[in-house]
Amino acid sequence: MLPFFFVYSCKTQKGKVEFVNPPSGAKVLKGETIQLRLNFGDTAVDSVVYAVDGDVFERKTDTTAVAFDTEKHGYGSKRLSAKVYAQGKEDVAYSDLLVVPPAPKPYAFEVVNTFPHDSLAFTQGLYYDNGVLYESTGKEERSSLRKVDLKTGKVLQKLDGDGRFFGEGMTVVGDKIYFLTWQNKKGFIYDKATFKLVKSFDYGKSQEGWGLTYDGKQFLKSDGSANVYTLDPQTLQETGSFQVFDDHGPVDSINELEYVDGLIYANIYDQSKDEIIIINPETGVVEGRINFVGLYDGVRKSYDNEMNGIAYKPDSKTFLVTGKDWTKLYEVRLKER
Repeated sequence: MLPFFFVYSCKTQKGKVEFVNPPSGAKVLKGETIQLRLNFGDTAVDSVVYAVDGDVFERKTDTTAVAFDTEKHGYGSKRLSAKVYAQGKEDVAYSDLLVVPPAPKPYAFEVVNTFPHDSLAFTQGLYYDNGVLYESTGKEERSSLRKVDLKTGKVLQKLDGDGRFFGEGMTVVGDKIYFLTWQNKKGFIYDKATFKLVKSFDYGKSQEGWGLTYDGKQFLKSDGSANVYTLDPQTLQETGSFQVFDDHGPVDSINELEYVDGLIYANIYDQSKDEIIIINPETGVVEGRINFVGLYDGVRKSYDNEMNGIAYKPDSKTFLVTGKDWTKLYEVRLKER
């Protein structure tokens, strides 16, 4: 298979030597091997040192092409460089390469049930547990933590915010509820039964809180970027991060998260498309995409009405999804197209 290239930036050269292949801004599928070729002009070359992101991978004493195996490198932007030595002088050429995965698999959905949902619930997080939902809502004046009867939509228990914090995503682990705030750089841990505050925790490099889930060993947190952060299960301090990619490059605006059977299901914050992506946390690759446009038939505002909220229902292997201020919550079954 031949590599496919798309230009997304201009090449940068120091001198006369320049890359002919790949052109700067090329996009290539991971696993493909590309031939690096340079235009040396009339330079009498003594040697050429090839590197990717500063790490040397090939040295040559001639001007023939060099094979670059993308399988050995991660996804994302890679800066290729070729340092040319000639007659006591040196020159360097650069080419920026974007390594991407194959296109995600498209999924369809089937609506299994429709339930009522509070139209004043600016949904940010959703978690299912034995017939009830735990839900977090946002907006400073409307932020809350709720326990909701799934079938009736009745709020069984509620903790309102004090107006200082903008509520975001949440998840439940054991007898605790873990609740994020948006730009306050702080999260809260509550007792699941009483909704009493246990303690708070501060954010690290990730300055905003969007989505939160738990994979059985650690927490996974989004901040609206293309990054997902791992958090220590005891201290909630950041231990690492990975970037999410699809066939176009980094995927921004990752919002609500739900971890199911080794994969992360994530809402994308975008009023124009109600979409959930399926992320492999081992690679950061988007392996599936579900387009939910047309699911919600209620009146939509021009903003602040995005699809948000994913909860897995293990007894039926279905998902519960809703949106900000939606009047309905849907139980859906996903199917590969």
